[in-house]
Amino acid sequence: MSETDTAEPTRRDILYIATGAAGAVGVASFAWPFIDQMNPDASTRALATTEVDISSVETGRSLVVKWQGKPIFIRNRTAKEIEEAKSTPLSDLKDKIARNRNLGDAAAATDANRTIEGKENWLIQVGICTHLGCIPLGEQGDFGGWFCPCHGSHYDTAGRIRKGPAPENLLVPPYVFLTDTLVKIG
Repeated sequence: MSETDTAEPTRRDILYIATGAAGAVGVASFAWPFIDQMNPDASTRALATTEVDISSVETGRSLVVKWQGKPIFIRNRTAKEIEEAKSTPLSDLKDKIARNRNLGDAAAATDANRTIEGKENWLIQVGICTHLGCIPLGEQGDFGGWFCPCHGSHYDTAGRIRKGPAPENLLVPPYVFLTDTLVKIG
């Protein structure tokens, strides 16, 4: 062992350590406002979730609400609409993935995977066409679901793309039923 390995720290060594620590604290306190400003502001965090009372939406009717600045289509589907969606074979679909944020990325685009078990009559989806971001019109098109007049995309009663240039099904946002008539989206 050399003499420097066992030597006591000198006053100069302690000053170097103290100066370095003070500099690190100074840099961190200087950088914090820049890092903190990258967090979303309160108005954005407030839009992270929304609760919707669906008690007034009768069977065969729809409601449009906003979530994160996007239109959300909430449809209380009829038994006929549900049966049409269930009877559609996956081979007839352009997009065979459910696009349901409540399920895994690889879930098949069955009608059951586009809704929540026990609440199959409620279809909740982002109302933005997956082609170029237009807003589709409800209860229209060749399949009785949604129709985007901008470029001719047709969606069925489960919000799945069936015809036209749109490449994907309408997105199902994350949501949960808090009660039978209250839905939390986000």
